[in-house]
Amino acid sequence: MFAPLRNPIYRHLFVAQLLSLLGTGLATVALGLLAFELAGADAGVVLGTALAIKMICYVGVAPVATAFVHLIPRRRLLVLLDLVRGAVVLMLPFVTEIWQIYVLIALLQTGSAAFTPSFQATIPDVLPDEADYTRALSLARLAYDLESLASPMLAAALLGVMGFSWLFAGTVLGFLASAALVARVVLPSPKPAMAEGVWARTTRGTRIYLATPRLRGLLAVNLAVAAAGAMVIVNTVVIVRGGFGLDDRALALTLAAYGAGSMLAALSLPRLLDRVADRSAMLAGAGLLVAGMVAGLLVQGWGQVLSLWIVLGLGNGLVLTPAGRLLRRSAAAGDRPALFAAQFALSHACWLLTYPLAGWLGAVGGIPATFAVMAVLAGLGVAVVLLLWPRHDPEALAHEHHGLPADHPHLRGGAVEVGTGRWRHHHAYVIDPEHPRWPNPAR
Repeated sequence: MFAPLRNPIYRHLFVAQLLSLLGTGLATVALGLLAFELAGADAGVVLGTALAIKMICYVGVAPVATAFVHLIPRRRLLVLLDLVRGAVVLMLPFVTEIWQIYVLIALLQTGSAAFTPSFQATIPDVLPDEADYTRALSLARLAYDLESLASPMLAAALLGVMGFSWLFAGTVLGFLASAALVARVVLPSPKPAMAEGVWARTTRGTRIYLATPRLRGLLAVNLAVAAAGAMVIVNTVVIVRGGFGLDDRALALTLAAYGAGSMLAALSLPRLLDRVADRSAMLAGAGLLVAGMVAGLLVQGWGQVLSLWIVLGLGNGLVLTPAGRLLRRSAAAGDRPALFAAQFALSHACWLLTYPLAGWLGAVGGIPATFAVMAVLAGLGVAVVLLLWPRHDPEALAHEHHGLPADHPHLRGGAVEVGTGRWRHHHAYVIDPEHPRWPNPAR
């Protein structure tokens, strides 16, 4: 499980990720308190708007930023973005108007939309062995889940001795520590597979994504994750506090149950994926999410909710943790930042749909109706996965090339001429200049 930490470069990146996540968690708590100080009873509106701004930035900025990130060495880019995000957070304690929060959140999330896909695309370059990379994905999932538990507890402890504005200082320190750790290692900076214009570079990741069957399936399963996840994130407080009349401690324990389920998946997956295909593990997780949404129609007590949230967390982890493996095997190294950015944007587009839907349905139609609609959305995602992602999905495919000259470099090493200007060979297949379309499985 912890074997990737023996790699010194990955170890620096993992600790940098932990510190950055912890700082971001402190900022989330502080932002809620700042919104309440400025808006009072309307703090929920402020936070909801800030969340919408975050999602819009993630969807709109990530592919555009990726069109330019290759112009800067990756280490320098990541350090710069950490420093920019730290500078933005440093201004948050001094805001006096709500609109200033919105501007700073837009700047902060723009930096995150450029940073996160570039960071994620670095890990498979640092850990080329798939077994190590799989364990790194599980460690990343554990880091996210542990942060969701540790940040609120740390924030509560700090708030006992200082004002909430000082939590933003903790966030800045997290970003600075992350930048310092990244600056100490040498990172690969692969170049894009081909030179293109700005628009082509902006859309390249999405074009690769939508042309690859397994990634079209990943997009569909992202919808199932977003449907169930939005139900948990938006309506847990409504169910626990409003439905059962319980206190904040019960709310925290309920969210912890969801995190515990996701951590269980992260711990189990490295061995599980040695025996089963990614598609099988992810479909099992998505099936748990659909079943969980249906079961939500029947829950009648808090204990049942706790059990259900563990199951939903398990399903969430089974789906999300292997996603990086699919992206890694679906693009050349130079195209991975664009592909990770496409996954970042398209998955958050699903959340941009389900977040407001879960909130609006919960307020207007009630919790049972919301469970029902989210079950339908999650089930639709699973159905599309079965339709678009073939059960037989090998990494290497036999395929033909038409019109390439006999001395073309790509034909070296085993290509066989099967007709005039037609060459056939077998290798790991990704969408790139020589392979603009997925081969017909019948050929």
